[in-house]
Amino acid sequence: MATARAHTNIALVKYWGKRDQKLILPETDSLSLTLDEFYTTTTVEFDEQLTADQVTINDRLLDKKNSQKVRNFLDLVRQRSGESAYARVTSHNHVPTAAGLASSASAFAALAGAASAAAGMSLDRRDLSRLARRGSGSATRSIYGGLVEWRKGDDDLTSYANPIMEDVSFNIEMLAILIDTKKKKVSSRYGMRQSVATSPYYKVWPEIVAHDMVAIKQAILAHDIDAIGQIAETNALRMHALTLSADPGFTYFNSDTLRAMNAVRTLRESGINCYFTIDAGPNVKVIYDQRNRQPIYDALTKQFGKERLVVSKPGSGIKIWND
Repeated sequence: MATARAHTNIALVKYWGKRDQKLILPETDSLSLTLDEFYTTTTVEFDEQLTADQVTINDRLLDKKNSQKVRNFLDLVRQRSGESAYARVTSHNHVPTAAGLASSASAFAALAGAASAAAGMSLDRRDLSRLARRGSGSATRSIYGGLVEWRKGDDDLTSYANPIMEDVSFNIEMLAILIDTKKKKVSSRYGMRQSVATSPYYKVWPEIVAHDMVAIKQAILAHDIDAIGQIAETNALRMHALTLSADPGFTYFNSDTLRAMNAVRTLRESGINCYFTIDAGPNVKVIYDQRNRQPIYDALTKQFGKERLVVSKPGSGIKIWND
């Protein structure tokens, strides 16, 4: 038996599109910030008495259909470790599931850590990152804390995450505006497939990401939060342009998403620098210098209420312990 805790990460330069669905190899590199406020804690116990895998998330036992991805992942761990027993998985998500807040990143990173340890595997963080990728692409990055790059690689061995700055030494923060925490109607996997297959603009997306990766690494080295925010905001809007230009077109935005985006722009126009990013969901994340937190928080509280705002500092990497 082993337990792991992993935090979500929010991409500043997005991963949107796979070139290998089975191995979850991305079309591009990506770069993210791990957050301290959102995380998943998962315990895995292999038990010879079990006749099937049992998966419980947030105290709810999942049926066969809803636990299929987890069971597939456990099969991969069994195959690599030589473990033959079925597993009992107990997971608590401290982040809304499938709402565009990277719940799958923390969930599969924690599952990779707990399952591999319980099966007797001794993986370094690079190999753990590769394993987590097989559950969810963004989980690759949640093995590490702080600012993290996912190198797309060429195959299973070369596609993994790498820390850029685990102990973030400048005042970057992220505030999540919880627009809608219900499960989204269009899954990330479906959305990516549609965008890659049908958006006429997808062919330039890898060029955009390559440019943004160089620029954001330079901004990180310079501790330039404004440059980081500007790159992240533009990159997010261009990613969402791929969903709007797909056939049929779709969007993860709703009216409150647009209201939040405009609120950030209004703050910026008033001289308070802040920037937004949005993943595959309606929720908006605001990037800013910690020194500007209070006026940003106060302005957004007036529009959305305190209960819908969560302030996050950079989070830590995965932690694993044997029970």
